[in-house]
Amino acid sequence: MSARRIASRIDNLGTETAFAVSGDAAAWMAKGNRVFPFHLGDMNIRTPLNIIEAANRAAVDGHTGYNPAAGIPALRDALAEAVSRDRGQNYSAANVSVQSGGKPVIGKFLNTVMEQGDGVLYPNPGYPIYESQVEYLGGRTQPYTYVVEDGRFRFDRESVVAALDDTTRVLIVNAQHNPTGADADPSDMEWLAGLAVERDLWVLSDDPYIDIRYDGTSHTILEHDGMAERTVILYTFSKKYAMTGWRLGAAIGPESVVDVITKINTNDESCTNHFVQYAGVEALQGDQSGSANILETLRGRRELIVDRLNGIDGVSVPESAATFYLFVDVTDVYKRMGLDPDSEDDVQKFRVSTMHETGVSFCSRSHFGRGTAGEPRVYVRFAYSGIDVADAEEGLAQLKAYWER
Repeated sequence: MSARRIASRIDNLGTETAFAVSGDAAAWMAKGNRVFPFHLGDMNIRTPLNIIEAANRAAVDGHTGYNPAAGIPALRDALAEAVSRDRGQNYSAANVSVQSGGKPVIGKFLNTVMEQGDGVLYPNPGYPIYESQVEYLGGRTQPYTYVVEDGRFRFDRESVVAALDDTTRVLIVNAQHNPTGADADPSDMEWLAGLAVERDLWVLSDDPYIDIRYDGTSHTILEHDGMAERTVILYTFSKKYAMTGWRLGAAIGPESVVDVITKINTNDESCTNHFVQYAGVEALQGDQSGSANILETLRGRRELIVDRLNGIDGVSVPESAATFYLFVDVTDVYKRMGLDPDSEDDVQKFRVSTMHETGVSFCSRSHFGRGTAGEPRVYVRFAYSGIDVADAEEGLAQLKAYWER
């Protein structure tokens, strides 16, 4: 064997497969074709101006060098105050480690609490980085799934129980869920919290969409007894403040875990971008009208897109009060086209041919974790964070014509 080789552990590292769909869409556009981008949860909404100006001021004022690995004190204080207020906790700056986005929290949390061979419960379909990081770090994947009840998605308790075994050490919860748009039921969160306490599990509460909701109140597992001492919150500025490209987030939780995550920061990236953290302080403590406008923009898109999708013969959209995703049931369209739902070739053929015929680009079920043979329905994910109302209406009209022919 050559001494100059790629480490074998890289074989266990997955990717965010929605980016592969972006590649297909970009290639199709490069040939001069129109694409209606429903595939990626990026945002085509500008970050509120007061946040941009705060970053500019900080850079001009010289905040362009290294800063503490855990983040600047002003941002750690602001995060502790905001999250304590909004979630009924009592955090201080010591409970906060600032990150270069929300995503790094997943791997750093698992690296901190999971030994090789430990089992990790995580949602599937779900954010594919869960599965990727568990396998890369030598853990055992223990996926649980979602089912439709009373017209909306909720996680399946039976699948959680079936996945559990004596190796289970970690539970990942995404209460406002990507890709289904499911919004956590308080009774389900209470049940999961009881399970975490009974099994003495570490918990990652992945909460990027907690503020992206259109009615009602967001609930998380942290509301329940015994959770504060075992739960790390994944916090991100990406969605609420349209800051996806700013790469700013945080791990918030018990000092014992947060201190280790900060130690990993020192080894990985030294610190989070200095002047961007001042933008985070402004986002949390400054004028909130920009965030409110972002939510109203998303609400308008959601109302139109749900209406147009439900108007396509053979398409059904389960209800969703949160996130900017719709997990769309296209089983009957599939059947009309004579496709096999258990064939990954047919799954991708359906996605790509739809884009070629209509310009509408979306993600398949298989982009959100490995599915299992015999899943009863066929779903695709539509994101509406990166497409305007007028473009969405035009694209969905073409989609209707193609899927109904």
